[in-house]
Amino acid sequence: MKLSFIIPAYNEEHYLARCLDAITSAIGGPDRATGRDADYEIIVVDNNSTDGTAAVVSRYHHVTLIREPRRGANRARETGFEASHGALAAFIDADTEVEEPWLSRVEQSFAADPDLVCVSGPFIFYDLPALTRALVKTFYGLSYLVYLVNNFLIRNTSVIQGGTEVVRSEALKKIGGHNVDLKFYGDDADLARRLRKAGKVVFSFRFAMRSSGRRLAKEGAFTMGVRYGINYFWTTFFHRPFTTVSTEARFSDGHSGKDVQAAAPGPSCRRTMEFAIWAGGLTCIFLLVAIIAYFLKTW
Repeated sequence: MKLSFIIPAYNEEHYLARCLDAITSAIGGPDRATGRDADYEIIVVDNNSTDGTAAVVSRYHHVTLIREPRRGANRARETGFEASHGALAAFIDADTEVEEPWLSRVEQSFAADPDLVCVSGPFIFYDLPALTRALVKTFYGLSYLVYLVNNFLIRNTSVIQGGTEVVRSEALKKIGGHNVDLKFYGDDADLARRLRKAGKVVFSFRFAMRSSGRRLAKEGAFTMGVRYGINYFWTTFFHRPFTTVSTEARFSDGHSGKDVQAAAPGPSCRRTMEFAIWAGGLTCIFLLVAIIAYFLKTW
């Protein structure tokens, strides 16, 4: 089945070429994404960039450029999706790196299970310090626990990591597409909740994807973990994000990662402890709420 890569891009000239090169290599060359009958298509949605994003795309004859002047990642994703032709739609970020094994696992999973409507996995931040990467693994471990509770206990939502998700196009159309009113936070939680009603939503480390950790480096592991956690739960239970304003995460050097490393908070035992305490506490609260909700539901 045809797979469409849809990449929202706002001022991504430093990362986009690396992303497109990785996709092209993973699919087996540009010819496999050339022509309407090709197995793949690659769409970049320029979300009103002011840098050389469009110029980067122009170097790839097999990549389609669409312009969307209305800002917002979900708005850009939906614009790209409306122009796509694939039975599957992979919504990835402009600083991610798709690898062939990831692509094979995705295609095999959808082919084997007609009830599967979405797969996603954690990010592997290749340009962050070792301690920060360890904290990220802890966060994703807890996220997987939340996924299991949601899928097998609460059963009215799931977990999706925005920027790594592959969706069955028919299912996405069925739920009305992306919520374009969400600018950043809560977009993946909202999509997980609505797609869960259309079929199986799988979050697995089998679908992990390499990406830059620039946002985490700029905001810090603790701040970002708290912010994402709160907005996930807020969107899950109240159907709207807690945080409505996001911070731009742009660095001048998009290839070596030197700026990202420089911006990343240094190793700190106190920061590590704060993160672990917050993550553990938040998970316990969520599990308690889930158990109460389950017994109220079955009572």
